Amino acid sequence: MVKEQVSPVKDKDYDLIHAIQLSLEHIYRMDTYIADAERNGDSELATWFRKIQENNRKAGDQGKKMLMERMQRQG
Repeated sequence: MVKEQVSPVKDKDYDLIHAIQLSLEHIYRMDTYIADAERNGDSELATWFRKIQENNRKAGDQGKKMLMERMQRQG
């Protein structure tokens, strides 16, 4: 039987905030991976990491917008 994980914070926006945080961390992490790939002469891998980075940037921006809208509705 799989036990359901419980959020450490009883906040309806916790999961959204955490997802935004992870997206932003991945953007930063991809910089390192891109540099490593370029240093090793692997432009294919560097390009793939850039695509991942851009997807995370979009997700982070969407999440920030959603969080802002939710906070404004709460007044």
